[in-house]
Amino acid sequence: MTTDIDTARAAALLDEAPLASASLFRFATAGSVDDGKSTLVGRLLHDSKAILADQLDAVARTSADRGFGGSAGGIDLALLTDGLRAEREQGITIDVAYRYFATDRRSFILADCPGHVQYTKNTVTGASTADAVVVLIDARKGVLEQTRRHLSVLQLLRVAHVIVAVNKIDLVDFSESVFREIEADVQKVGRELGLGSDGITDLLVVPVSALDGDNVVERSERTPWYTGPALLEVLETLPAADELESHLESFRFPVQLVIRPQGALAPDAVAGGLDVEKYRDYRAYAGQITEGSVKVGDKVSVLTPGQAPRTTTVTGIDFAGASLEEAVAPQSVAIRLADEFDVARGDTIAAAGTVRESTADLYAQLCWLSPKPLREGAKVLVKHGTRTVQALVRSVSGKLDLATFNLEGASSLELNDIGHAQLRLAAPLPLENYLHHRRTGAFLVIDPLDGNTLAAGLVKDHPGDHEDERYSI
Repeated sequence: MTTDIDTARAAALLDEAPLASASLFRFATAGSVDDGKSTLVGRLLHDSKAILADQLDAVARTSADRGFGGSAGGIDLALLTDGLRAEREQGITIDVAYRYFATDRRSFILADCPGHVQYTKNTVTGASTADAVVVLIDARKGVLEQTRRHLSVLQLLRVAHVIVAVNKIDLVDFSESVFREIEADVQKVGRELGLGSDGITDLLVVPVSALDGDNVVERSERTPWYTGPALLEVLETLPAADELESHLESFRFPVQLVIRPQGALAPDAVAGGLDVEKYRDYRAYAGQITEGSVKVGDKVSVLTPGQAPRTTTVTGIDFAGASLEEAVAPQSVAIRLADEFDVARGDTIAAAGTVRESTADLYAQLCWLSPKPLREGAKVLVKHGTRTVQALVRSVSGKLDLATFNLEGASSLELNDIGHAQLRLAAPLPLENYLHHRRTGAFLVIDPLDGNTLAAGLVKDHPGDHEDERYSI
């Protein structure tokens, strides 16, 4: 069931500040058109003093020239993130804008996502790596279809924290009744979607005014009925997804590169004092740990498509010229193994005994991101981890009705549809349910003709596999 963070729970988050100490936190914004996402981001950057003086002066001049900013001398804070010329001219957000800022408690990577329906794919992109997503709602409009679509995407992506910011609260005279009604609607949608059913996702609703700054960085005196934390206070204290899930997930390591220097050591490195003899027989496998942790001495399995798992032992972990005894997600490291197996890019190193048999049958939920519809029988590419394989769409079993959140019958998927499909892979992959493995349970569907991304996919459990259903691509 949905984890309903009421005022008391939200206030208690401030007591958990040690979790967030000196950490990196990724969050994104989402919402319908003109809900004020870019303005909210600009307010966060402005009030947290993350804007350089010359950049602020340039925005102020542009605001004055175009009559933006409301009061005399005011500025249009949305200009701080809308960097494309078309965005500034139309007053909309088209592409995901990434911004970096820090407070004395935490560093942030922020993705400002567009609100138009045709740019829902950008929201999927921004939210896919986020620890939290701030969904904006216009206090005058309440929950819209696009709000439901965004919350559906966040539920599918298992975003750890969902914060709904009821914006433009100043335009409804800071009405508590309006806020409470929207809050109840949001919680109802959350329950219908099953937000928080995995025990991780939080759902918090905060009243804000991005234009005036109420409850964005500082708590506002104009909302005395709201006693919870301001938005930035929440972002500073929420634990990152890796902190929440590190103890739940087993070690997974997609191999990016095989490091085998031999006699081809870089001349500059040798001139810098690198011991050639020490690295003459060196062999390591570089990549990023996507889940869990690994220690020297751990038993691991090397997973190569089409082969049985091969078990060995970790003999060394190298990081930036130093040797580690332990490494955890999401560190990028080089791992040395006891046995000289043939390991290549696209293989996966995982904790021994934790991976089920690879399969060529992929049952998935797809967020369709292309104007090209998905049809049964289509040939596509599937990128899973560091490996890309050919695939055939065997069937489309349905798509999500955003009004009822029920799965309705469908034989194809159109732009922005969320549906279920079965694909047959040209080579078996170590697929894992996204519900339990957020990173290794995700993949991309790619157009083999032009290389464009067609869909973001989430692995589902197999309902069954029968020999008479198998056929080759």
